[in-house]
Amino acid sequence: MSRLSLNQWTTRRWSVPEAVDGCRRHGIEAIGLWREPVAEHGLAATAKLVRDAGLRVSSLCRGGFLTGGSGLDDNRRAIDEAAELGAACLVLVVGGLPGVVPGEALGDGISRDLGAARARVAEALEVLAPYAAERGVRLALEPLHPMYCADRAVLSTLKQALDLAAPHQADRVGVVVDTFHIWWDPEVYDQIARAGAEGRVATYQVCDQLHPLPQDVLLGRAMMGDGVIDFAPLTRAVAATGYDGDVEVEIFNADVWAADPDAVLATMKERFAALVAPFLG
Repeated sequence: MSRLSLNQWTTRRWSVPEAVDGCRRHGIEAIGLWREPVAEHGLAATAKLVRDAGLRVSSLCRGGFLTGGSGLDDNRRAIDEAAELGAACLVLVVGGLPGVVPGEALGDGISRDLGAARARVAEALEVLAPYAAERGVRLALEPLHPMYCADRAVLSTLKQALDLAAPHQADRVGVVVDTFHIWWDPEVYDQIARAGAEGRVATYQVCDQLHPLPQDVLLGRAMMGDGVIDFAPLTRAVAATGYDGDVEVEIFNADVWAADPDAVLATMKERFAALVAPFLG
């Protein structure tokens, strides 16, 4: 249980001070922060608050959205923020097809060249990885479920993320293993093992997948045990890589967000203890 981390988006309506206080009261030792609420509270103030509470920052979400050929300046700022917060990694959601905007209808001028979009991510990493290394920040490429390929991430599998990370040192560019995004992949166990052999598991995130999915599939995550994912073999595979970092619970779900955050944390701890912790080794 000492490795359990609250990803801040799970209790989205909590401010940074409320989330930090919630972790303290519930005995959770780590927190995954998001840039928007950090900016609202203030970067320096957040860094001090987290340090004073004795919490680890398991990740900072998020950088990325690189496929349009821009965004380098914002990603440099994200790297600087991760460095000041002492985050274990900066999560990169790399972006979808250029011109496709999440939640909006298709307009003119979109690019359907998936290969070119992925090439732009590789080009951006050539610039960002050295910048991050100079500041002691590890970048973490997050493959997203294929249903998000068009608008959020042209990386859909761990293999794709690992191939993109391969030209860079493992301590500079790693990958996110997120159960929601990769549980369906028939190659997932081989690729988790590969990630371990290459030393590239930057963070492990857990949540379930609802069935049926809601109309807004972005909100299709669920508390562990409320969906279709078998956490035991996935967690065993991650543990077998030697990964000994924090395990974040990251949930995008309207009902979870509407619930009492303290009740959410209580349930999160119970489900983590039953469904994830026994398999961490």
